[in-house]
Amino acid sequence: MVRRIVIVGGGAAGWMTAAAMATSLRGRYTVELVESEEIGIIGVGEATFPSIRAYNERVGIDEAEFLRATNGTYKLGIEFRDWHTVGERYFHTFGNFGSLLGPYMLWGQYRRVADPSLGEFGEQCLPTVMAMQGRFVLPDEEDGAPYKYAYHFDATLYAAFLRELSIRRGARRIEGRIVEVVRRADGDVERLRLADGREIEGDLFVDCSGFASLLLGRAMKEPFVDFSHWLPVDSAWACPCERTSDTLTPYTRATALEGGWAWRIPLQSRTGHGHVFSSRYIDPERAREQLLAQLDGAPLAEPRLLRFTTGHRERFWVRNVVALGLSSGFLEPLESTSIFLIQSNLAHLMTLLGAQAPISEAAVAEFNARGTREFRRIRDFIVLHYCLTARRDSALWRDMATMTLPDTLAYKIELWRHHGVLHQQRDEGFDETSWLAIHAGMRHWPERTDPVLEELPLADAREVLRQRRDAIARAVAPLPSHHGYLAMLMNLAQGATPPAR
Repeated sequence: MVRRIVIVGGGAAGWMTAAAMATSLRGRYTVELVESEEIGIIGVGEATFPSIRAYNERVGIDEAEFLRATNGTYKLGIEFRDWHTVGERYFHTFGNFGSLLGPYMLWGQYRRVADPSLGEFGEQCLPTVMAMQGRFVLPDEEDGAPYKYAYHFDATLYAAFLRELSIRRGARRIEGRIVEVVRRADGDVERLRLADGREIEGDLFVDCSGFASLLLGRAMKEPFVDFSHWLPVDSAWACPCERTSDTLTPYTRATALEGGWAWRIPLQSRTGHGHVFSSRYIDPERAREQLLAQLDGAPLAEPRLLRFTTGHRERFWVRNVVALGLSSGFLEPLESTSIFLIQSNLAHLMTLLGAQAPISEAAVAEFNARGTREFRRIRDFIVLHYCLTARRDSALWRDMATMTLPDTLAYKIELWRHHGVLHQQRDEGFDETSWLAIHAGMRHWPERTDPVLEELPLADAREVLRQRRDAIARAVAPLPSHHGYLAMLMNLAQGATPPAR
């Protein structure tokens, strides 16, 4: 029976876990977190997925307070530059493109009409137009929330924010460096021995130790499933720089480069930059030079090199050890899924801990199966960005365009290419609209479309598209800039008088 939960490692994964458990499981379990200031955390600027809002709401975090504490900004999606060909861009935002079925299927009619005067396909999506123009307001939840949003924030500050919240709610922080993991005869972890001789016992251990995977990888020796055949990037340079203007883009930027891609994450206090690359295709020093060439302003620190392998542990829960975050696996941050994966598996774990009955072997097996499916589905979505490229200007892009795809992705691409079907599998991280945004952005359209589209006369279809585009443009025109909206929110959080309506 689980009574005492010990979390190994701080950072976003550890303190997200502690905050959730201290909030929802208070009184049923003791929650302790062991971390060492000697080790520190990765702590780069973090871009997220809309699900982060559900987590913050579940643990009772005020949005304005959170944004102030983490130097956060809003995120409507991601701008992809130079992924299809150099000089082109497209957006993957958290909105929709209207109906995906029937004669009013928006993307189908857009392709059928093929009228350049209608502009980019992205102009049929409200948050994409907002992103293009650098505007932001919260969606009207009472009006069906026509789009979603996420955040950019400083991961180190987020961890500190959650640490304070967790401790206020009863979690206990233990400072110390773990030097030994002591296991019982049956294979369970019994206790942790710290450098100063203290020992920490527990019933359930949650491994949030990052790439070190101190418990699941080192102590339990759980094998690693390597995805680098499909996702060869294995390194990243990270470097913050000064903000050079009041313009704050409400989106992340991902720019394809010779041997990988560069990120740009706008925060209130600075701009986060990084270059994710494959050391098989580009020398690290050349990759560093390419990162510095991407900076908007003066660097605030020396670029820091991170090394990793894409993939995940075969199992995420072994005996009485559960891994969350980087200790369980890693997928490159192209679609900002790191925190989503923490949150998704944490939510599943919380459901099991919240039940009255003891956790069965079958429940643990399903936890592991679900985690594996989720990693694979997101892997496929990320690979989609690479394999559809028309670039042939460097070895990386030539190889990515011709590689053998995972069977699950190849099947989905064939269904889209031949029949226009956006096939969804169990435990998808991204819905049909997200897949459509990438296909459309990469100009990857089906060879044939549903004949039902012809039930709408061509002239009527053109008018539907024109009216939608114009209505979105009118709706976006009066909206405040992202920077202006955020400044107003921060002033209100400080107690300023709200502007008159």
